[in-house]
Amino acid sequence: MIEIFYKSKGHILSEVNLQVLENLGLDDVLWIDLNNPTGEEKHAAEDFLNTTLQSRAQAEEIESSSRYSETETTIFANTNFLIPGPEEYSSEPVSFILSEGILVTLRHAPLRTLSEVQRRLLNNYRIYPTGYHIMVSILENRIDVDADLVEILAKEITQLSRRIDLGESMGEDFLLDVNQLQENTMVIRENGVDKQRVISSILKSDKFPRDVYSKLEVLNKDVDSLINHANFSFERLEYLQNTVLGLINLEQNKLMRIFTFVSLLLMPPTLIASIYGMNIKLPVIGGEKIWDFVLLIGMMLFSVLMALFLFRKRKMIK
Repeated sequence: MIEIFYKSKGHILSEVNLQVLENLGLDDVLWIDLNNPTGEEKHAAEDFLNTTLQSRAQAEEIESSSRYSETETTIFANTNFLIPGPEEYSSEPVSFILSEGILVTLRHAPLRTLSEVQRRLLNNYRIYPTGYHIMVSILENRIDVDADLVEILAKEITQLSRRIDLGESMGEDFLLDVNQLQENTMVIRENGVDKQRVISSILKSDKFPRDVYSKLEVLNKDVDSLINHANFSFERLEYLQNTVLGLINLEQNKLMRIFTFVSLLLMPPTLIASIYGMNIKLPVIGGEKIWDFVLLIGMMLFSVLMALFLFRKRKMIK
């Protein structure tokens, strides 16, 4: 799908028909948004700007030269936008191409950030005189959305912490929840670092209008703050994970302690029964003297009581 935003009689109009490009000049168009475009739509944008748009594979490359590059007439920038899901977050690469003051965005999924900026552009285009201003606004809006995701993540971590404080059962499901939040935190951090690289590259460029640089410096600081928050959230999750593993180990140690205690209690009676079982005849199997049997039982009980006394004396049991 292609959507073209162009100036007409003091207003901004949008058109989804690529044929409108044939009747427009470079000074008329502000933004060409390509959302999962067809080959025809992509070629139409390339012919209009006399440039080549990047492929999805190029947009996903992590080299610095692939994230941001300039020529005499065109700027290419690639960054990832987070798409939150029910449980996990995914990244969608977005390409920005700036040529003759016109912005071209190339993506393959619907993004709320771009839709919001489009709405603002149609309502008040005077604050977006060029494609450079539109791109900076998109980055600004995206960083605000990322900040909201960090806040949501912090609330989810707090809920997990409360579950531990309330003494809820901690098992495999809890650890899997912690692991998923760790993955989401790393994705947020990676996206923050990626945007920081792009913004830093723009700040080094002399092609952008001078009035956007102060805003870019603020955005750079905001991204740095988001990265710090993401790092702190990851540390909290590691702490929760270690706490849960420690509690699980304590429960396992308690069970092993009980089994060890029962085994030690039964060892003396078992030894006595084994020794005397070879040398006397019990009443139940034809023996005549019942007192031998009573003495045997008494020795077993005495050994158990002695074991309990020693355990308590050494504070092995309460």
